Amino acid sequence: MTAVEPIRDKSLIDMVKRILKRQGSRNHLLFVMGINIGLRISDTLKLKVKDVRNKDYIELYEQKTKKFKRFPIVDAYKPDLEDFIIGKDDEEWLFASRRGGKPITRIQAYRILQDACFEAGITARIGTHTLRKTFGYHFYQEHKDIGLLQYLFNHSSQRVTLLYIGITQELIDSKLRSFAL
Repeated sequence: MTAVEPIRDKSLIDMVKRILKRQGSRNHLLFVMGINIGLRISDTLKLKVKDVRNKDYIELYEQKTKKFKRFPIVDAYKPDLEDFIIGKDDEEWLFASRRGGKPITRIQAYRILQDACFEAGITARIGTHTLRKTFGYHFYQEHKDIGLLQYLFNHSSQRVTLLYIGITQELIDSKLRSFAL
């Protein structure tokens, strides 16, 4: 399987947000939350309204690692989230399928993301994991704290985290070529 890429260009992220906003608040919120909390899609899709209503944090046990995680509900999506859950029952899936009774599937989340990225002109390999990798890439660019990012992702080594967010030998070589004292 080919690895997917983060969306590195913030203007493309904004374009995807606009495209998804036109489609509806569920799809937009899925994307915005995904790039701001860095959860795996399997954990994001399992969220219920009660997991976010009147809360400052999303708290859960990760499906893959079984480890407890706590993520703040940040201003980047909090108003959209609060508007989205108005009138919804606490037991409803946050990202409910339009067919009812279940959350959208990972495949449906992939289609939503793939279609929006295609429309935005993104040519990189895109998948649901792109959300998590986009979070990681931009978190690292802003904070330069690979140790914290490694912890957030539950990775076994910093090398894994660097590869995961797209810090490749190619990028390292290019930076070193332009470095001189």
